[in-house]
Amino acid sequence: MEEQIATLVAELASLKEAAAGLNRTTAETFYFLTIPLMVLIHAGFLSYEMGASRAKNALSSGIKNILAFAFIIPTFYYAGWFIYWAFPTGFSMSAGPLGISGYDYALGAANPAGEVMGPNLADSATGVFFGAFAMFAATTASIMSGSLIERIQIVGFVILAIVLGSFVWILGAAWGWHADGWLVTALGYHDFGASGVVHAIAGFFTLGVLINLGARVGKFNADGSANSIAGHSMPATLVGLMLIIAGFWGFLMACVIFPGEPWSWGSGIFATIYGTPVNLSAMTFNILMGFAGGAIAAWAITHDPFWMMSGALGGIISVAAGLDLYWPPMAFVIAMIGGAIMPIAARIVERMQIDDAVGAVALHGVVGLWGVVAVGIFASGYPALASEGAPQITLYGQVVGAVIMAVLGFVPGYLVSLLLKSMGLLRVPREAEIMGLDKAKVPAVAYPEILGETHGPTTPAQ
Repeated sequence: MEEQIATLVAELASLKEAAAGLNRTTAETFYFLTIPLMVLIHAGFLSYEMGASRAKNALSSGIKNILAFAFIIPTFYYAGWFIYWAFPTGFSMSAGPLGISGYDYALGAANPAGEVMGPNLADSATGVFFGAFAMFAATTASIMSGSLIERIQIVGFVILAIVLGSFVWILGAAWGWHADGWLVTALGYHDFGASGVVHAIAGFFTLGVLINLGARVGKFNADGSANSIAGHSMPATLVGLMLIIAGFWGFLMACVIFPGEPWSWGSGIFATIYGTPVNLSAMTFNILMGFAGGAIAAWAITHDPFWMMSGALGGIISVAAGLDLYWPPMAFVIAMIGGAIMPIAARIVERMQIDDAVGAVALHGVVGLWGVVAVGIFASGYPALASEGAPQITLYGQVVGAVIMAVLGFVPGYLVSLLLKSMGLLRVPREAEIMGLDKAKVPAVAYPEILGETHGPTTPAQ
């Protein structure tokens, strides 16, 4: 009998080990797969921006987008990941209530010279989490990128992208997208799908840059009226927007915490980054309702294909912050409001003599703020954290959080771009802009047969 019991105990231990190993590899694979899905966002931004540019600027628009992606990876490795874990409680770098933040914790979790930040068979989580967050970081730069097309210097843009993607947004994430974040613990701030910490921060950072960058040549007349500067390929822009939306399924997947691991909130169900429960079924209802509501509202108001597809993305951004809390019909209405706000906000920005080439300030900045505030309107009273005695979500906390996200984005965007402007690194010369940045800066042209450049400059690839 004792031998049988010993055998059963050994078999049970073996089964537990196998189950734990399966759960660990499943969790690792889950986050690993979110990364290529999020790369679709950047393929979409690439197509979106190149299509929104005139043919003479198509390649330069694409190149700066890819360079931003490339530069953010190492800078986020060395700085951004550490900021997320070190600064949730503020600039003191002290530990938060749950003990998963502060300088000492960050040294263990995100030291670029530490053992977890490299090949380590004992750690199946850090690399894939880092990869997902690095894609969030690159997304902020891509949001900014489209607004600045056809007149920004590549070197200036890369510097701005690094500042936004590896320093600014991740500070906002530490404050409002971390269970020890002071906005969460003090105000009950809730931003599940990053309407504020990604979209609003990037949108208002972009606004700060646009003020210093100035409008494209020919955008505004002497009387202040605006001229439409159409991109060379609306189909490429629409396909790009649809790819961004496809990639956002990976983005929102990466916002959940897989169950059953030592770093998980529990063993039975997915959780938000705050530890509150969520599942992929609830997310699916609301993502689809967000897409539909935003697209329908934007189309009804503008009858413009560009704004219709932007509205679909805006609908998802509108519901992202409360994606885990909304009933689907509620999500549809919230998305419709976001889709309606967006073109109105874009017209206001244009009347301010600000040339936002793709409407990112309205789509990501203003609609991102709406997404944050909507949680306070429609989901007040829910616990902001899973812990006992946790603060509740309130309209006050969401409004204050929204304001902080806007300011955190705008101020560094304005100041860094002002510095670059004073150094001559922000805008290309007028002659280069008129000639076209592909010819002046790349040098190559996207469509040599159409643009009459069949015998123009060649590149090693050609």
